Amino acid sequence: MAKILLFGQAPFGKSVLDGLLDNGHEITAVCMPAAREGGRPDPLAERAAEAGLRLVRRKSYKTDEAFREVDPEAADVGVLAFVTQIIPLGILDGPRLASVCFHPSLLPAYRGGTALAWQLINGETRGGVTLFRPDDGIDAGPIYLQRELEIGPDESAGSYYYAGVFDVGVAATVEAVEMVLAGTAEPAVQDESKATHDPLCRDEHAGIDWNRPVATLHNLVRGCDPSPGAHARHGDETVRFYGSRRAATDTGAQPGTVVGLSEEGIEIAAADGTLRFAKMAAAGKKAPAHEAAATIGLREGDRLEGA
Repeated sequence: MAKILLFGQAPFGKSVLDGLLDNGHEITAVCMPAAREGGRPDPLAERAAEAGLRLVRRKSYKTDEAFREVDPEAADVGVLAFVTQIIPLGILDGPRLASVCFHPSLLPAYRGGTALAWQLINGETRGGVTLFRPDDGIDAGPIYLQRELEIGPDESAGSYYYAGVFDVGVAATVEAVEMVLAGTAEPAVQDESKATHDPLCRDEHAGIDWNRPVATLHNLVRGCDPSPGAHARHGDETVRFYGSRRAATDTGAQPGTVVGLSEEGIEIAAADGTLRFAKMAAAGKKAPAHEAAATIGLREGDRLEGA
């Protein structure tokens, strides 16, 4: 049995916690972002409370007070499972055998906080997960292990994460911890010449230009699904699109024109064909595309503007 300091959140963090507990380890603390007023209960926080574990929730871990509360030197290994906060190097290196961090790409490619989105936006067909020893760089520490995954041509960032990355990532995280504890881990320095880094994927990156090719827009929409949602304009309304599928070859319609609208979705022309979207978000509500279209008065033959 080893002593583990866990940083994480959400279902991924909960599942990693369950794996560590199943392996008989003692959890010195579960550390998370501060709770948001009115926010949903976090599954990791609920599981930690259920197991009677010490729970630390802070807006920042950069202070001396945070170091004392976390008490990293009481642990053998630190584990970062779905962490969006910056954890200082003093805490990361505090445990006896340092720390293990999960990342949803094959590092050194796609460093950064929205690696899943950018892999799909760029049309990657292979992805994976990496467990590495974090340092003071961004996803730049030496690698403990990697697992490669296929990215399907119609997968969204959400479906790829839950159907592929999640289970493989949880298992790989727990496996990497056991390797470090057993002394069998052989961390390999990342090749900086192959490193790539993208900004956080935000609305400024998710705007649709209907004059672009179908393949490019398909990748943009699925990479931004579910967040932030690739978007265009209908009058004064911002419309976001989800559940993208390539539908037809060139219809001759002007890019941005609605060429089909049914319970199967909304079909819109791009530069060299059409795309069908199963859902849209408009007027503050996400719904099947034909319902959302009715809400804002979007009809077949109408033309949407680029973002």
